[in-house]
Amino acid sequence: MRNRLFSLVLTLVAGLLVVLGGSMPANVASPQTVPPSAASPVEVDLTHVAYAGTVYLTFDDGPNPTYTPKVLAILRKYGVKAVFFELGQNISYYPSITRNLRSYGMKIGNHTWSHPDLTTLSTSSVIWQLNKMESALGYRPRCVRPPYGATNSRIQTIIANRGQRHILWTVDPRDWSRPGTWTIVNRVLANVRDGSRILLHDGGGNRSQTVAALDLLIPRLRARGYVLGLMAC
Repeated sequence: MRNRLFSLVLTLVAGLLVVLGGSMPANVASPQTVPPSAASPVEVDLTHVAYAGTVYLTFDDGPNPTYTPKVLAILRKYGVKAVFFELGQNISYYPSITRNLRSYGMKIGNHTWSHPDLTTLSTSSVIWQLNKMESALGYRPRCVRPPYGATNSRIQTIIANRGQRHILWTVDPRDWSRPGTWTIVNRVLANVRDGSRILLHDGGGNRSQTVAALDLLIPRLRARGYVLGLMAC
C-alpha cells in the first residue's frame, strides 16, 4: 500500500512539473528518457553560413574496382560532382566503372595511358600516351593532368595545341601515402582556399583512408562556407 501511494505521489509531481515547464528531479528516472546513442542525428543548418568560396575535388589514377565505386557513393550521398583523372589502361580493364561515373555527372580527365613522367618522353611519345588514353575512353576530354605533376612548357604546349586544358592541383594532402584518415582531412582544411583544386586518389593502391576522409571532409568544407563545384572538364 505504501509503495503504491509513493508511486502515485511521484506521478502527480511529474505531471505538475510538466504543466509548470519544469523537469523531474535529477534522482528520479523519467520513463521518457532516451539514451544519447539512440537519439536522432542532428542536422546542421548551413543556411546562414557565410560563403567562403568554391573548391573542386579531383581524383587520380582510377578507375579502381574497389575504391572508385565507394568514392562515387560518397559523392552521390552529398550531391557533389568531381573530376576523375583516369588512366587509359585502367579504363580498358573497367570501362563500366567509367561509364557509371559519367552517368552520375562526373567528369573524366586524361591522366595518360600508363602514368609515365611526360617530361622524360619524346613529343611523339607524349602524344601517343594522350591519344591511347582517349581511345580507351572513346572521346577527347577537355582536361589533361600530367602524372606526378611533372610538366614544363613543352608539355603545356602539346596539351594546348590539342585544344585541352592543363590542370594540376593546389591542395595535396598526400593521401596516396596513407598518412591516416584525419591527417588527410586536416591537411586539406589547413590549406584550402577559394578556387582550390584538391587532389585525392581513387586508384593506385589501398585508398580506404581516402574514402573515409572524403566522408568527413565534404560536410566540414560546407560548414566552413565552401561550395564544392565541378571544373569544366
